[in-house]
Amino acid sequence: MLFPNLLPLWLSLKTTFTATLIAFSIGTVVAHSMANYRGKGKEVIDGLLTLPLVLPPTVLGFLLLVVFGKNSPVGQLLSVFNIEIIFSWSATVIASTVVAFPLMYKTAKTSFEQVDQNLLSAARTLGATETTIFWRITIPLVWQGILAGTILAFARALGEFGATLMLAGNIPGKTQTIPLAIFVAVEGGNMTEAILWVLIIIATSLSVVISLNYLSSPNSIKTKTRGNFQLWNRLISAVETLIRKLSLRKSRAARQNFPTEPEQLLPSLEMSILKRRLGFTLEVDFTASDKPLGLLGGSGSGKSTTMCCLAGLETPSSGRIVLNGKTLFDSQQGINVPTRLRRVGFVFQDYALFPHLNVVDNIAFGLRYGLGNSERYSSEAIKERIKYLVNSKQLQGLEKRYPYQLSGGQQQRVALARALATKPEALLLDEPLSALDPYLREQVEKQLVKGISTYQGVTLFVSHNLDEAYRVCENLLILEKGRVIAYDHKTRIFSCPNTVGVAQMTQCQNLSTASMVSPTEVEAIEWDCTLKVIEAPPQDFAYVGIRAHDLAFVSDNSQENTFPVWLAHAVETPHQITLYVKINSSPKDTNDWHLKAQLMRRQWHLIKGRQSPWWLHINPSHLLLINS
Repeated sequence: MLFPNLLPLWLSLKTTFTATLIAFSIGTVVAHSMANYRGKGKEVIDGLLTLPLVLPPTVLGFLLLVVFGKNSPVGQLLSVFNIEIIFSWSATVIASTVVAFPLMYKTAKTSFEQVDQNLLSAARTLGATETTIFWRITIPLVWQGILAGTILAFARALGEFGATLMLAGNIPGKTQTIPLAIFVAVEGGNMTEAILWVLIIIATSLSVVISLNYLSSPNSIKTKTRGNFQLWNRLISAVETLIRKLSLRKSRAARQNFPTEPEQLLPSLEMSILKRRLGFTLEVDFTASDKPLGLLGGSGSGKSTTMCCLAGLETPSSGRIVLNGKTLFDSQQGINVPTRLRRVGFVFQDYALFPHLNVVDNIAFGLRYGLGNSERYSSEAIKERIKYLVNSKQLQGLEKRYPYQLSGGQQQRVALARALATKPEALLLDEPLSALDPYLREQVEKQLVKGISTYQGVTLFVSHNLDEAYRVCENLLILEKGRVIAYDHKTRIFSCPNTVGVAQMTQCQNLSTASMVSPTEVEAIEWDCTLKVIEAPPQDFAYVGIRAHDLAFVSDNSQENTFPVWLAHAVETPHQITLYVKINSSPKDTNDWHLKAQLMRRQWHLIKGRQSPWWLHINPSHLLLINS
């Protein structure tokens, strides 16, 4: 007989499967918790959880012996119930589980950490609970990593030797697994049996490597993800249906307890919040109605944070948010409505489409899995709503495609349709055009304007592109370092910027410190000239500005505010020329200039042949008199 005793094989398989199941269950839960943990001591906790990965097996076995020995607190407690761990099959399971757990934990944790947080935030804004998000979004995206961790844990548990020998001993038929059988065979000179056991271990390990290579194949991942999700989706739906039937009364009671308010004839938003972060404070106070409101500002000005606070994805330090008469947040009253209950649609900068769902399933996510929507809407109503959105957003023929199969414009339309599917009371657009090239941006912008033109709710549009926000929005709110520096109709903000920051944000490229000479004259200090003005400057007047396209080159100095200028240098683009000119004297070098003037190429051809100096006219009606 090749194998006089098959018990090591049976014990190894039984021990390995049991240890793998325990490592899988505990490792997945702990990995998910640690991936989302933001508290203190995360590195220490992570180090302790992965310590068995680097400790020598005999040291690990000794530590387990100390913990589970007869004289240890754990051993004495178990002896009360006549349970003895050491030198038993349970000890082999414990030893295998402890050495296999770190591989399961680290692999799963890495997978959880790689999930795009915007995907989870998008699901929350669509009304999904954390449980639904975990099973419908997170698990389908990380299952390859969890499976890889399970396989690695299985292989590690199968080959465990040192810790098992220390804790469970080498008892034939009871704790003698394959690695221990190999040790005994070699020690007894039975090389044939040892080689056969080794071949079994090698075959198993090779299977693990092949499985991992197959799972890591991009084509395999895409095919299995799409196919397996349909089966997974049906399984989860069946479980959720059963749970709803068992707890129907309870769920109805919970909905009845949530306060409802009468619908507003005119959409309204009141937002007055303070949000403190390390090195940054956001303080905004504004109202909005049915006219799209553009939030402008540079990077780090607080635009996206404002949107996230409204959606409930971030919690303000203090303040109040009221949408259509319903209080979403109030620090004094202790109100903080969860994201899933706020009825706020969110189109993220990268669109955050669920990669494992096709176009229809992305659009339908909030209708199917949003809180109570599966009971509120019939299947036919959901289908009709999806059909309407597909047609209105021109997505016909794309219903079965996945996000990676769509262009940037198509992805944006899907994201907009998904956000509008549940008829939210506010629609938040976080730089939805920034990831597109200039040509595609123009086309998609037109589609976006058309898409939100029929929306009857509060719309906030975040952008750092002034022209884009001007075309899309009626009113503008400009942020700088977390503070509102302007909030008005877009034409008034452009015509009368009240601070240097607002002037710069509205693309005024010519600014100079200034002082009042008389009620009709001001001195532009950096420009080295005195300018006539139409009306007296404001009391705290400190700057004068003019936009580059408002400067005009004329043939003589007959008009007021006309000065001789010399060209420092010019920058050409296909359709426009930017001239850098100096007033009253010729420049010393290309960096010695006072004003920028922007001309169309046709205008440039008319003046470039003239002899220096040229005459520059600064129209008094175009001057911006800016407060300090």
